Amino acid sequence: MSVQDVPDPQLQDAGDAIVRITSTAICGSDLHLYEVLGPYMTAGDVLGHESMGIVEQIGSGVSRVQVGDRVVVPFNISCGHCWMCSRGLQSQCETTQVTEQGSGASLFGFSKLYGQVPGGQAEQLRVPHADYGLITVGKDLPDERYLFLSDILPTAWQGVKYADVPEGGSLAVMGLGPVGQFAARIGVHLGNRVFAIDPVPERRAMAARHGVEVFDQTPLSVDAIREATDGRGPDAVVDAVGMEAHGSPVARAAHQVVGHLPKAVGQKAMETVGIDRLAALHASLDLVRRGGTVSLSGVYGGVASPMPLLSMFDKQIQLRMGQCNVRAWTDDLLPLVEDPSDPLGVTDLVTHRLPLEEAASAYETFQKKHDGCIKVVLDPSRH
Repeated sequence: MSVQDVPDPQLQDAGDAIVRITSTAICGSDLHLYEVLGPYMTAGDVLGHESMGIVEQIGSGVSRVQVGDRVVVPFNISCGHCWMCSRGLQSQCETTQVTEQGSGASLFGFSKLYGQVPGGQAEQLRVPHADYGLITVGKDLPDERYLFLSDILPTAWQGVKYADVPEGGSLAVMGLGPVGQFAARIGVHLGNRVFAIDPVPERRAMAARHGVEVFDQTPLSVDAIREATDGRGPDAVVDAVGMEAHGSPVARAAHQVVGHLPKAVGQKAMETVGIDRLAALHASLDLVRRGGTVSLSGVYGGVASPMPLLSMFDKQIQLRMGQCNVRAWTDDLLPLVEDPSDPLGVTDLVTHRLPLEEAASAYETFQKKHDGCIKVVLDPSRH
């Protein structure tokens, strides 16, 4: 990972816009590219899919968005008019699907798997389908009120909605990284009793400030949550960890091997025998009550990941998952991030604000969870 000068993006299509980036975050999904999905990366790829800024140029076909507008850029690139978009499945947009990889909609800054579109950890970003994709926001509130509409806030919202917690029910969240933090807070906001498990004290302390009942990552925590829910387990569990869960030594070793294989061989290995670190998912399936729902917000990438189907079938578990359909949730979330009371705590997440030039070291700090790092925001204007 390095910070380099690259050519400025140019308008390529009538529906494009060029956005000058004012804030751009490092996401947990970026860490997958940093480690596990390295075989799909190419030297010179520009990362970043959580960005916002000011529109500086628009193509001749752009009418809703104007030069000077302050905008948030959703991480998935969707057209707004295809069969999938019209059904609220913008992450499966048929106009931008990466069919050669068998993947859904193109994503900013997310490797060959999702279109190899240059991302937003940069001074400028070209945004296709700008009239539909860009979220226009006000100019008075600070960036951090709006920035997380690009990915992690709607991802967490969708994760909780998919969890289908009954009114006044219970929700457990596995992992208190940025998505897990928001998922837990959303659960509290919606009136649920929320439990969360994470091995990092700083993450647990942050969640506890928002009314979440937090537990260390030990077998005793699962027992305690089950006891608190009349011995049944919570109504739903959101797995906000994904493919890089702690406590999965065999899969971790496999990830390290794949990362050191030649690019073509590594890709083939991921596509045919790739497995994930499944500790968080298996713990979620074990914890949820019979007849409950497990919702996956954490990203998984394996094709041969073993699943306890006997137990899942016996417990009658519902399983929901998928990339977030960002634009499907914008109207629900915009009033919440602009609410003066900040009900989802969007101003209590960022632990590190750094110049773009420090991005490489910031990746390492975030990955290793050093210095109490929970969320990094990069500012291209700072030096």
